[in-house]
Amino acid sequence: MSSNSTVLVIGGYGVFGGRLSRRLARVEGLDVIVAGRSLEKAAAFCETNGGRPATIDVVDGDNLEALFAQLAPAIVVDAAGPFQRYGSNPYRVAAAALRAGASYIDLSDDGAFTAGISTLDPEARKSGLVAISGASSVPAISSAAVAALSRQMTSIDFIDSVILPGNRAPRGTSVVGSILSQVGRPVLTVRGNGERSVRGWSERRHETLSIPGVQPVPGRRSHHIGAPDTFLFPRHFGAANVSFRAGLELAVMNAALSLAGLAVAAFPRLRLERLSGLLVRIADAMRGLGTDRGGMRVEVGGLSADGTGVKARWTLIAGHGDGPEVPTIPAYLLTRMILGGRIEPGARACVGEIAMEDIETVTAELGINTHSVQEVEQSLFERVLGENFAALPSAIRRVHDSRISKRLEGRATVTRGDGIVAKLIGMAFGFPGSGDDIPTTVTIERRGDKETWTRQFGSAAFRSYLSPAPGNRPGGVTERFGLLSFDIDLGERLGRLYYPVVKGRIGPIPLPRFLTPRSDTVEQLGLEDGRFHFSVNIDLPFFGHLVSYSGWLADPMAPLDVASEGYLRSALP
Repeated sequence: MSSNSTVLVIGGYGVFGGRLSRRLARVEGLDVIVAGRSLEKAAAFCETNGGRPATIDVVDGDNLEALFAQLAPAIVVDAAGPFQRYGSNPYRVAAAALRAGASYIDLSDDGAFTAGISTLDPEARKSGLVAISGASSVPAISSAAVAALSRQMTSIDFIDSVILPGNRAPRGTSVVGSILSQVGRPVLTVRGNGERSVRGWSERRHETLSIPGVQPVPGRRSHHIGAPDTFLFPRHFGAANVSFRAGLELAVMNAALSLAGLAVAAFPRLRLERLSGLLVRIADAMRGLGTDRGGMRVEVGGLSADGTGVKARWTLIAGHGDGPEVPTIPAYLLTRMILGGRIEPGARACVGEIAMEDIETVTAELGINTHSVQEVEQSLFERVLGENFAALPSAIRRVHDSRISKRLEGRATVTRGDGIVAKLIGMAFGFPGSGDDIPTTVTIERRGDKETWTRQFGSAAFRSYLSPAPGNRPGGVTERFGLLSFDIDLGERLGRLYYPVVKGRIGPIPLPRFLTPRSDTVEQLGLEDGRFHFSVNIDLPFFGHLVSYSGWLADPMAPLDVASEGYLRSALP
């Protein structure tokens, strides 16, 4: 262990910093300095929990280096935040620590801040010191979970993480300010190898956290929120889809934030974070309405060595008010690693720095439950087509092997029907107008056994929802457009995939034959270019042609499939 065993914790008596300070103070041989803007509060904390108090205000960047030099810590831990509000000189604390000869750790959950710490890498390496950002639930614990879950995977399709605290968990002004600064603002998510901005605290999803033998955390709602994971995981893990979500226990709080997000989207000058103090008081008044149970989950989907689709899931459930201990575990472990000389110098985000085995050793000591499970994961088309799916050319399989999201790009020709019925139906469904060589994008998003297909031809877009047909008959899928739904019997023949419509409904009411469209739809491999080609022709009995569109699509990240040409040439009549 280093001869200098002094650890300075800024924000050391706060919601998370206080828990970290208490845990470090119990380590024999460590000298813990508990610092913050109030010497009185720091002294009161130390009287009860150990350590020695100090006054530090991270806003006063000019004096930080002198203060650090005077206190002479081996490590400076910034548990204050919110890191989104560190202004034009965001790394002043880390830089001052390095110049004073101390390593640095922070508990940032801000994606841009955590990713940007690498700007200090040359200075940290030159000094033989460490500067690690994001030593918290994300990205430290979430990345450890991804690394453990994906050990047997040859590629990663998606990473999906969610954090769901209990309502009785303490909330500091910094934590609330961090959330409010993102509500209604664009936050990053990665879908189909492409970055996409979504509105913070939008797209509600129902969640349940479950571990065998442990009381579950049911009935929670989650929403998109910013996190370092979406900035860092696509490159570090090679994941095509990365999302991060969070939610509060009380539905009324989630609804209030969703409505506030709509207001911010309409009036961007609104600054909800200015209301942090007020909202903390309101939330504290409502603490008795919820529980002290919460947790997090990390899911990873990909391919195993034999090409089988798999999904692995790591779940953590904390009860008895232990949830706020979780974000402090990485900083505690990193402190021990740095003092023990078990970490490489440099400045970087806390991605893959800590082993899941070490994290779970600490969670077990705290009585926090964790569990991992892996299962076979099939796409919708793999499931319904069975053995016939494997008979399709790989260019077609790649389009339909979506395990969470996929974005395809290409060109298409569209022909609309001329009749009044065709025009009315086209307007109702959002069909594109006629045209040649139209830029085309198809986005496939999957949740559970359902897929959402968004087709965009130029500026026109329409959407449909696919799911297994009633009764789970082989090859059967149901495609829904609003109130209209159609049962389709997928069929493979000679390397082509066919989509015949067998029946239709409006709501639960069956459509008569003369109102059920005829679909002549086929997907096949292009013999000349190795691309996925499609041809769709839709007619309505007695009313004639509605619309047809044909063209090609490609996954920008996937190679062309030219190896199947010989198979198709020999199979075609």
